[in-house]
Amino acid sequence: MSNGMKVLAVTGLSGGHIFPALGFLDTLSNKYKDIDILLVLPKKSITHQVKSLKYKLNYISISSIKLSFGLRNFRAILRFFQGSWESIIILLTFRPDVVVGFGSLFCIPMILFAWLFRMKTLIHEQNVIPGRANRFLAKFTDRIAVSFRQTCDYFKDYKRKVVITGNPIRKELKKIDKHEALDFFGFTSDKFTILVMGGSLGSHRINSGFLRAVSVIPDKSRFQVVHLTGLADYDLLENSYGDLNINSRLFNFLGPMQYAYSVCDLVVSRTGATTIAEIILFGLAAILIPYPFAYRHQIANAKVLQTIGSGIIIQDSELDSDILRENIENLINNPERIKAMRSSYDNIPRLNANDLLAEAALSL
Repeated sequence: MSNGMKVLAVTGLSGGHIFPALGFLDTLSNKYKDIDILLVLPKKSITHQVKSLKYKLNYISISSIKLSFGLRNFRAILRFFQGSWESIIILLTFRPDVVVGFGSLFCIPMILFAWLFRMKTLIHEQNVIPGRANRFLAKFTDRIAVSFRQTCDYFKDYKRKVVITGNPIRKELKKIDKHEALDFFGFTSDKFTILVMGGSLGSHRINSGFLRAVSVIPDKSRFQVVHLTGLADYDLLENSYGDLNINSRLFNFLGPMQYAYSVCDLVVSRTGATTIAEIILFGLAAILIPYPFAYRHQIANAKVLQTIGSGIIIQDSELDSDILRENIENLINNPERIKAMRSSYDNIPRLNANDLLAEAALSL
C-alpha cells in the first residue's frame, strides 16, 4: 500500500525519457489513489507537445553541457548550478519518500541531493547500454531498474541493486482494431501501410532518405504512409508527397500513437529505447536506422530486434544508397516475411514494466 506516499519523478528533455516516466506515474496514480506525485522536468522539454499532463509539475533550469570551451557552454555550467539549487528547494519543499530518475544529466542533481538528504532513490535505464549519468549515479542510488537483461552486465558492481523491469509504456498505447485505425487516417485496407518516424523531435536524415527511397519505387499506388516529420521538415515533406502523388498522412507530432502503430505493416524508425519498447509492444516488423551520435545506445537497442529476426538494421550512412528502397520493396512484395518478422516476438519475454517499476519504487 502507498499510505499517502510522496513520489518525485525527474526526467530528461526528450520523449524517450518523459514517456516512460508518464507510464510509471500513470500506473502509480491508478493503483494508489492517495499517492502524492510531483514530476520535475527541464524547462526546454517537449511537454508543450504532451496534451494530457495531469501531475503537479516543477521545472529546473539545467542545460546540456559540452566538453568544450565557449560562452554557450559557460552559460550551461551556470544553469547546471542554478538547476542544482532549484533541485534542493524542490526536495526540501516537497519532501518525497522516493525519488525516481529517468536518466540524463538533468537527473544528476536531484538524485545526488536526495541521496545526501537520505531519501530513497531509484534510477531507471531505458537503453541497453546505460548512459553516463546513470553509470555515475549507480553508486548513489538504492535501486537500479533496467529495461533489458543485457544491461545487467554494465552494472556488475551493483548486482544487488539491479532489477529488470522493462521500459514503462504510456497507458493509452494499446492495440486498436486495424479497421478503426485505418478509418482514423482515412486509409484503405488494400494497401501496404508504412509508419516513418525519427524520434520525438523528428529526423531530417530519415525524412530525406525515406523520401528518396520511395520516390523511385515504380508503383506508388501499392502503399500508403504515416510520417511523423518533426517541426522543421513538415512543409517540405507535405509538398514532396504531393508531387509524388503518394497517399500519406503527415504529423509534426502525433499524441495518439496507438493508431499509427496499429495501422502499419512496417515501421521505419530511429531506435531510441522507448521507440523499441513500443515496437515490441505492438509486435511490428521494422527497418531500424540507429542515430549514430548517441554513445552507441541506438545500435545496441536495434540489435535486440535484429537478433530475434523482427528488425532490419540500416546504418545512417547508408541512407544515401539504394539499400532502404530495396528493403522497403522487398517487404512490400513479401507478406510472408512480414508475418514471420511479427511472429518472432513470441521468442522474447513480455514484461509488465509499468507494474514492475511501480513495485520496485514503492518497495523502497
